[in-house]
Parts: sequence; structure tokens; C-alpha cells
Amino acid sequence: MRYLLFLVCLLLSINAQAYDWGQTGHRATGAIAENYLTYKTKRAIADLLDGQSLAFVSTYGDEIKSDNAFRMYGPWHYVNVPFDSTYEEHEHNDKGDIITGIDTCIKIIKSKTATKQEKAFHLKLLVHFIGDLHQPMHVGIGDDKGGNDFQVSWYNNGTNLHSVWDSRMIESYGMTYSELADNMPALSKEERQKMQSGTHRDWMVDSRVVIKDIYANTEVGEKLGYRYMYDYFDTVRNQLQKGGVRLAGLLNELLG
Repeated sequence: MRYLLFLVCLLLSINAQAYDWGQTGHRATGAIAENYLTYKTKRAIADLLDGQSLAFVSTYGDEIKSDNAFRMYGPWHYVNVPFDSTYEEHEHNDKGDIITGIDTCIKIIKSKTATKQEKAFHLKLLVHFIGDLHQPMHVGIGDDKGGNDFQVSWYNNGTNLHSVWDSRMIESYGMTYSELADNMPALSKEERQKMQSGTHRDWMVDSRVVIKDIYANTEVGEKLGYRYMYDYFDTVRNQLQKGGVRLAGLLNELLG
């Protein structure tokens, strides 16, 4: 009996770690966005989400993955494009990708005929997908499945590059999502406007610059740890801030 209880606790611990970046990173992005919303946008969001915060709904896109009824939305979390190609040039997934997913969410939220339920559903997905767009591995390459087949170790524990960026670094940093959101660098109005400029297609290109740097400076089988945190955790924080600030700008445009 004790052995079975040990196994159950171990499995629960592993599963909790697997979703930690998904929860903490997405919630941080949502919390950051809330700092830059207009009053009118906040009222519209409160109405659509029945008072739930962006941080609260930010994980919805992952939560519905366990329901087969929402399986069609799986490919909307990412896009894979070879480094020597562009999104426009490369063959698109006929089931959609993160760009077409965001396009659809924007269309439904702007629609004058969509129901409140439809708009709320796609607003939750939009919050999640903008977060995913700024996690570099979600705009990576198909050869290694967005870093899932790129094997490395993290503080001597075997893992893959996708996991390092999804959860391992933010786990090691040890801050809650609200602590991360509250400790972002201050932005001037000009810096915020520059960060919000462009569209989600431009933001994808921006994240692609980050992932190309990651692949240029990370080797398969490499032992990652303190030095990698030193080199890249500011990048993690920067991507979270960009995601939140840009999400706010997009929502102000759609609902403000």
C-alpha cells in the first residue's frame, strides 16, 4: 500500500511539473496584459468572461486538450517552419496553426453575429495563443517537433529543449506568476507602443529570431543549468512581457 501511495504521489509530482510553465508563464502573460488594458476593454472582457481575469483563463487552451471534442484545436498552439524558409513560403498545415488560430479568434471576437459564448471561448483561446506565440519553441522547426526530440539534460536530469523552455527555467527561478508579472522592467509609452507595433505575424517573426539564437547556442546532449539560466532567463522574462503587452494592445484594438 505504501509503495502504491508513493507511485501515485510521484506521478502527481511529475504531472504538476509538466504543466508548471504552461500555467505560470501563461498566467504571467495574462496578468501583465491586464496592466495595459483600457477601462472600456476591461469592461468588455469582464462581461464576456463573467468577471474572470485574463490570468485565470490563460491556461484554458491547454486544459481542453484532454477533451476529444476540442482535438481540432491542437495544431493551433504552434507552427513549424524551417530556418531557411518563411511562414509565407513554407507549406501550411491543412489543420491550421498558431497564426490561423489567432486569425480565427480575432474574426469571432470582432463578429457582430457571434454569440457571447462563442466570443468568450475564442477570447480564452486568443489569450493562450498569444502566450504560445512568444514561447520560442512554439514557432520552431518540425525536424525535432519543436524541440521535443532535442535531447539535453537540465541540472543532470534528462529532458528535451522544449521542456527546458516550457517549464524547467521558470521552475528553477521559483517565482509565482504574479511575482513575475509585478517585477517586469518598466516601459515608457514609446517603448510600449514600439513593442505593440505590427501584427501577430510580425510577432511570430520576432520570436523566430529568438529561437534561431537558441539553436545556434545549444547542442544536442548538452548539460544545461546555471550558465543557461544566466544566459537565457532574461530572454524568458522579455518574451513574457512582450506577450502581455502585445496581448493588451490587441485586446484594446478589438474590444476598446
